[in-house]
Amino acid sequence: MKLFLALWHARNLEFFRDRAALAWTFVFPLLIVIGCAVAFSRPQTTVFTVGLHGDVAALEQQAWLARDFIRRVPLADLRRAQEQVRHHQLDLLISTDGQRYWYNPAAPRGVAITELLGAPLTDGFTAQPLSGAAVRYVDWVMPGILGMNMMFSALFGVGYVIVRYRQNGVLKRIQATPVTPLQFIGAQLGSRLWIVVAVTSSIFLGCAWALDLLVLGSYGTLLLIAVTGAVALIALGLVIASRTANEELAGGLLNIATWPMMFLSEVWFSLENAPDWLQGIASLLPLTHIVKAARAVMIENATLLEIAPHLVALLAMTAVFTVIAASLFRWHSGR
Repeated sequence: MKLFLALWHARNLEFFRDRAALAWTFVFPLLIVIGCAVAFSRPQTTVFTVGLHGDVAALEQQAWLARDFIRRVPLADLRRAQEQVRHHQLDLLISTDGQRYWYNPAAPRGVAITELLGAPLTDGFTAQPLSGAAVRYVDWVMPGILGMNMMFSALFGVGYVIVRYRQNGVLKRIQATPVTPLQFIGAQLGSRLWIVVAVTSSIFLGCAWALDLLVLGSYGTLLLIAVTGAVALIALGLVIASRTANEELAGGLLNIATWPMMFLSEVWFSLENAPDWLQGIASLLPLTHIVKAARAVMIENATLLEIAPHLVALLAMTAVFTVIAASLFRWHSGR
């Protein structure tokens, strides 16, 4: 028992003297609580989601649509809006072009809102039912899960390896060669890229087959998103590893980089009801653009042109991260 107590006491002292581990143990849960409180601070007052097409201003002035429990979404692309009705993402779609409205008879909320609005809707507009299967939660969440897997593989796969090279003196030996920091970083990025993309593609294809995932868009566009996103995440990992001296510090920095993306990049839930400033912060994270672009392609049938802003943002982040990593890079901890 004395030996046990001595070891127990020594381990406790070791833990409390490790300031990084101690801070992370207490600070991380507190940050999660604060983050949840901020993200879900707005009360959920809407029950139905109605798409508006055509003369949106005229539709928004209609008293029968100005209910607090109705969320009105202006939509310019009628085809995509109809797809959202088919897959239960919109409860109702109203268009002034031809005075028509669409709903899915298989969607309970779609049927409920058409009956609730009653005569102003049925007398002024012509019903055009649409059929289609609902977007399941697994269809919605899968892009986030795959993106999160890419994030961990890219950040930790690059970060720990380079830090270990630095600790073991491997980088010091490479420094004696004509290799420049940019060449070394580029080689690390290229090597990790094909691994991340190959693994993610295999997981996606397996899940698509086993779970019968809803994929409305192009597989080629999804592959392009995966490549662009993986490059951005790997470049971020290179920034963290560019000057880090030991694996303990690298682990802390990588966790600091990953947890905001897990929380703010809409991996598990949408931030549409979060404050605008929080959504602005989320737009600065690479995983946000990966998840939103992939989700738009899979369940909204978005085209390459429609998700181009996300790809441009990822490429810009890659360029910035790569330049920072090359400029901060050092071969060993002594310099």
